[in-house]
Parts: sequence; C-alpha cells; structure tokens
Amino acid sequence: MEYGNIVREIYVEAPPEIVFEVVSKPEHVSQWWADEAEFESTPGGTGELVWGERVDVVPMVVVDSDPPRLFSFRWCHPDGNLDDERSLLVTFELSPSGTGTQLRLTESGFREMGWEEATLAHHYKDHISGWDTYVPQLGEYAAGLVRSL
Repeated sequence: MEYGNIVREIYVEAPPEIVFEVVSKPEHVSQWWADEAEFESTPGGTGELVWGERVDVVPMVVVDSDPPRLFSFRWCHPDGNLDDERSLLVTFELSPSGTGTQLRLTESGFREMGWEEATLAHHYKDHISGWDTYVPQLGEYAAGLVRSL
C-alpha cells in the first residue's frame, strides 16, 4: 500500500465564509473534531488539539490562512517539536459551489515522518478512519450553523 496523501471532498450546505470559520476557529473545531481546541488562527499561530480528558494532546501550528478559501496547519510533530519539518500537513481548500461550498481536505507528509513500515501503516489507517468520520461531521455542523441563523 502506498501511504501518500489522504484526500476527502465534500459538498457543504453553507457559504465558504461559514465553512472557513468552521475549519479555522477553535470554538468550531471543538464542535466537530477535537474535544478541545486552542490555537491562533493566523500563520505561525500555535496551539493544541485535545481528545479525551487531555489523554491525547497534539500541538499544532497554522501554516496558511487565506479567508475564505484556504486554511492549513501542521500537526503530529515528532516529540512535539513545532520546528521539525517532519510533521503532517492538513489543508482545507474551499470553493463556492451553488449555494454552498465544495471542501477538499488533504493530509500529507506520512512518508516524511520517518516511521517504520508498521507504525506508518497504523497511523495512515487511523487517519483515514478519522477523516472518514470527521469530514461528514464538519459538513453537518456547518450546515447546522446556517440553519440556525
């Protein structure tokens, strides 16, 4: 199996401005993905994503923010070192489509992590499973925000 990029696309019944907020603001990220999220949403901004009762705390750094079309961040840094280029890059690309948004999520950098084959396979499959769960939740959450306006 090739452990390249993970790509997920979804149509969201919400305008790009709302979807951008949903993927780039901690108060929204904690509603569809992490149990807690705290980060600065500007390039170079750092923070963390938390699952469980702080059982899994993952540092992250924002790479790019171009509202309402692009948001990206790096996470899964070895030893939590945010300066290490060996990390996973998550990019959300947003395009207007009809009355909603076409969202494309890409996660890359798996091979560059330097993991042994079994560890690489485990993390890659875990992230596939995660995005298969969380990307639809992102879409439902964003559409719900529009319905509540």
